[in-house]
Amino acid sequence: MGCFGFLKTMMFLFNGIIFLAGGVILGVGIWVKVDNGSVLNFLQNLPGASSQMGQVLNVGYLLIALGAVLVILGFLGCCGAIRESKCMLMLFFIIILIIFIAEVAGAIVILAFRPLAETLIKQLGVDAVKSLQSDFGKNADVTGLWNTTMAGMNCCGFNNYTDFTNSYFVNTTKNYPNQCCNTSPCNQTAVRNSTVSGCFPALINLVDKNAVIIIAVALGIAALELAAMIVSMVLYCKIGSKA
Repeated sequence: MGCFGFLKTMMFLFNGIIFLAGGVILGVGIWVKVDNGSVLNFLQNLPGASSQMGQVLNVGYLLIALGAVLVILGFLGCCGAIRESKCMLMLFFIIILIIFIAEVAGAIVILAFRPLAETLIKQLGVDAVKSLQSDFGKNADVTGLWNTTMAGMNCCGFNNYTDFTNSYFVNTTKNYPNQCCNTSPCNQTAVRNSTVSGCFPALINLVDKNAVIIIAVALGIAALELAAMIVSMVLYCKIGSKA
């Protein structure tokens, strides 16, 4: 019983932290989407704030989705442990298992089917360039997403600045996005002398530089997921044996 009580307590505390973190993330995401005017004013009033800070508003939906998943997981883990609910513990186990299988499957696909992955990425690049050509500067969501990406990664376009050539944005403004140049205004002369790389090459370079950290974090997350599944199933079996 001592071990059972310890596992219940650890399950409650661990998932309590997840629940609170998910609640905070969910609240921030909702605030960003509902009261974006106040958020934008707050960001722009920060000392040394960049003009691109307002693009943070575009991550609202991602925060809401992530927060909702964490809240559900935390609730199932906490209540399942404290109330000794086999149903909640099983749901918690299944959700973690699905996430774990998806992560493992993704890793296997990337490693074992690298040529296929490269083909898919190339197709993604074609679609991304089409989006840049037709929607950047016209569609607010597409423009905001790309501005956030380019400002955050210090890159330009998917491949390079040529992705914007003859695009709606360039034809309308006669300039390239400011992120594509080292100087302003970002006209055709300036962009040709620019050293800013494309976002896909920048992403590859970032992954290569931080490969060890990425692998360590991935292994750490996998270990936590395995531990959570083991503890939830141990509690599930203990509750069943008590009944």
